[in-house]
Amino acid sequence: PLCSNNNPYASFGATLARDEEQNLWSTPHDVTHTEADDDRVLYNMIVVRNQLDKDSEEWQKLNYDIYTLRQTRKEVRSRWKHILEDLGFQKEADSLLSVTKLSIISDSQNMGKARDILLKLSEETNIFPTSWELSERYLFVVDRLIALDAADEFFKMASVVYPKKPSGERADDSQKAPQ
Repeated sequence: PLCSNNNPYASFGATLARDEEQNLWSTPHDVTHTEADDDRVLYNMIVVRNQLDKDSEEWQKLNYDIYTLRQTRKEVRSRWKHILEDLGFQKEADSLLSVTKLSIISDSQNMGKARDILLKLSEETNIFPTSWELSERYLFVVDRLIALDAADEFFKMASVVYPKKPSGERADDSQKAPQ
């Protein structure tokens, strides 16, 4: 009976594996993925990888790229959460960072200011990695911060916690003693 096609639980494990594969932001069963451009890029990488032979070099390269992109996203989210918690939003940090296809901009007049602050964050801090393309997801977060009158404080805190290093300076150079 366990092997018959009438078993409603026969594909349960496969369904979970598929859900996890399409879990682009590491939030189980979140159907809001593939809504933004950066989600679609990751989704397309997963689709292409799944069509390749697991033992192939292309599969391994894509698998590494997918893993790297997911880790980068987790790191960026963690940086934002850290700053939000430092600003006193311990209980609200996760909900402030939660963006779904149902999310809306609180005030259309804030859109320009939110874009400016997000661009300023990317140019003047290291809250985003240098190779990071700005995500629409964080535009919604900045809009929420503007509505809470905390956007400027967030930027100041990000500037202190994740200061921009000059392009020629590496983080470990400043710690070396002169010889």
